[in-house]
Amino acid sequence: MNIREMQEAILKLKKETGTAILAHSYQAREITEIADYTGDSYKLSVDAKGIDNENILFCGVHFMAETAKILSPQKRVYLANPHAGCPMAEQMDKEMIAAIKAEDPDRTVVAYINTTASLKTVCDVCVTSSSALKIVKAIENDKILFIPDCNLGDFVKKNCPDKDVKLLNGGCPTHAAVSANDVLAAKAEHPDALFLVHPECRPQVVELADYAGSTAGIIDFAMKSDAKEFIIGTETSIAEHLQYDCPDKKFYPLTKNLVCNNMKLTTLPDVYRSLLGIASGDGSAAEIIMDDEMIAASRKCIDEMIRLGG
Repeated sequence: MNIREMQEAILKLKKETGTAILAHSYQAREITEIADYTGDSYKLSVDAKGIDNENILFCGVHFMAETAKILSPQKRVYLANPHAGCPMAEQMDKEMIAAIKAEDPDRTVVAYINTTASLKTVCDVCVTSSSALKIVKAIENDKILFIPDCNLGDFVKKNCPDKDVKLLNGGCPTHAAVSANDVLAAKAEHPDALFLVHPECRPQVVELADYAGSTAGIIDFAMKSDAKEFIIGTETSIAEHLQYDCPDKKFYPLTKNLVCNNMKLTTLPDVYRSLLGIASGDGSAAEIIMDDEMIAASRKCIDEMIRLGG
């Protein structure tokens, strides 16, 4: 079965099983082409809440599928590849943050959505890279604890100078590995290109950007810009997607090392096999199972994200 044949089989199975496919923007092109919804974490969170389908198949990483289940507890939510995790989401746990809250109880705990459902139960509000600034500015409390990504947190802190933002040492290892020297080398090779960067990168990298923002923000900026060349400072798949969508422009990955191995775990055959498992009901599809208590406790900060970020 070639790619096109498999895509056609997936489209058929999707209809037969009443399954909506959600794919993060970091997924491969052949996956985003067969998805019902694509986008960054925030967009997919909102999309998941409004889906009418009985089943949701998530092409992304575990915390994203958890979020879909939290927002749609009556639906059956599956993760196309059960081994696709997020290192950042596992860096801090509920007990650690609960202890910090006990020592500094006056702070509003703002959690990047790249966190586990368990950790979300002790947080006040979630944010994504696209909604973080808007939400932190809207919080009445001036004292904030931002977790886990200190790079995104630094970006928020600099853009919300009236807030007292406390940061912890955490973040995305893929984005954090990029250096200012990588940017200077890319700019030297492509002197006419604008540099667009994700704020999960280090502050010294973000400072060199022509635009800093979420995955969705980077895509939107590049598509609307009159410029013809861009250096893309986030996962390499975004440069690829933009090249398909804007063939008259040129897009250069900041570095070949900006690859999320967890996002790349999911393949088109994974999607196909998952749908076969959903259709047969044999338990082979990786379903997200959460009890009602966990869903209720972890949902509060996500609902607050949607309320403040909507």
